[in-house]
Amino acid sequence: MSDPQPAPSAPRPGRAVLLAAFEGWNDAGGAATAAIEHLQEVWGAVEVARLDPEEYHDFQVNRPQVTLGEDGRRTIEWPTTTVWTATLPTSGRTVLLVRGIEPSMRWRSYCRELLRHADEHDVETVVTLGALLADVPHTRPIPLTATSESVGLQAVLDVEPTAYEGPTGIVGVLQHAAAEHGCASVSLWAAVPHYVGQPPSPKATLAILSRVEDLLSEPVPLGDLPEDAVAWQTGVDELAAEDPEIAEYVRQLEEAKDTAELPEASGEAIAREFERYLRRRDDGRNG
Repeated sequence: MSDPQPAPSAPRPGRAVLLAAFEGWNDAGGAATAAIEHLQEVWGAVEVARLDPEEYHDFQVNRPQVTLGEDGRRTIEWPTTTVWTATLPTSGRTVLLVRGIEPSMRWRSYCRELLRHADEHDVETVVTLGALLADVPHTRPIPLTATSESVGLQAVLDVEPTAYEGPTGIVGVLQHAAAEHGCASVSLWAAVPHYVGQPPSPKATLAILSRVEDLLSEPVPLGDLPEDAVAWQTGVDELAAEDPEIAEYVRQLEEAKDTAELPEASGEAIAREFERYLRRRDDGRNG
């Protein structure tokens, strides 16, 4: 009998964190993978590993792409998963960023390979990012759900227990595998309005990044994302205004959302936003 894995605990400030997102079923509006791409850019991440796509992908489902270089030479780009590493500018913590396409096969082997890379970088916490289509209005803040299988982590980070039952994607499998591996694991899911579910979805990406900022206690430079989110919402407003049925549907979603949230206290949300403001202010002064 193998030795039991240590119980996951709250992430310590100096230990590495892995953040992962995957194209496909887990990535409505491309919001989750866009968040990883943004973090790669603003944190100056460096690629350290690339998984062999031959092991995990059905190329009739995710076909390779042929490109032509400036010299006219043809190159084939294969669907794969890449692992990047970055050092957070404020805390100095190491972060692994994983971006890929949901694999077609060998999910357990796929997760074991990713967790081997996590072990090589002393990762203690695995954060999976996802986005789903939902009956939510584009005019309200994007709903974000944070869940964890760790009771200790639920209390420390104010996240919900994992209660979902039903079909799952690679995000759910990796989160479970990380917990069994002895890592603390958290899953963040943004709810994207189903009537505008095509990429990009900058408002949902912004919501994911804001929660990542909270989890890591690390300011995330947002660049043009806030302006992109405003432009996205304005564009959807204009499209909805052209169709009375859609406009009425959005109004019904707004009413349902506002009614559901009316009894809830907003103190925790206000406190998180204030803490985020202080982190960004301090980061600006130290920059």
